[in-house]
Amino acid sequence: MPATYVTEAELRANLGIENLYSSDVVETVCQSAQDLINQFLWFDTAPVVGTTLQNNIATVMVSNPAIYSTGDVVTISGSGSVYNGTHTITGTIPFTAGSAALFPLINFAGFSSYYPNGFSFIQYAKTNADLNFTRVLPYGQVIGADTKTTAYANTPAIREASMILAVDIFQARQVSQTGGVSIDGFSPSPYRMGNSMIGKIRGLISGYQNPASMVG
Repeated sequence: MPATYVTEAELRANLGIENLYSSDVVETVCQSAQDLINQFLWFDTAPVVGTTLQNNIATVMVSNPAIYSTGDVVTISGSGSVYNGTHTITGTIPFTAGSAALFPLINFAGFSSYYPNGFSFIQYAKTNADLNFTRVLPYGQVIGADTKTTAYANTPAIREASMILAVDIFQARQVSQTGGVSIDGFSPSPYRMGNSMIGKIRGLISGYQNPASMVG
């Protein structure tokens, strides 16, 4: 899906490159900026740490203490082709109103005691052969509905931050990222893709930043 925080047309216009570069190159830069900034923004997300499927009911182990309810629509990614996609929750552990599916204890032997420490489970209908419990490494992700007043793609500060990142990423493709050597010796130049990259736009996204991304 094309990037929405900064579009290909917007980046072309800002850089003044018109049609000098292929759509694949420019769109990849836009998507890279969006993917990067999403790592710092606050969404209704939780890590997926385990999965199983029994009797056409998928059960997903979430590393968060019960943030979703029966009837919620969630999108799962990074958890395997059987589980990835958008699903409507039919059951939760701990139970929420409307939960009907039984918790497959045999598949989570040894894990049930972990709930008080921050794990919970969501279930949804999925027609597929039975699959034993398996850990998801690296962790997948489950994201709930976007209930913000204004979507990030329409938030001016997020769009400006994305443009700044996209310009830096594009320009880093075109020039050397190392210091040059002149007749007078070494001439240092800043590395655009270094740790300070996010520092340039942190002020713009500070009001929308995930608290977890502020740790460390």
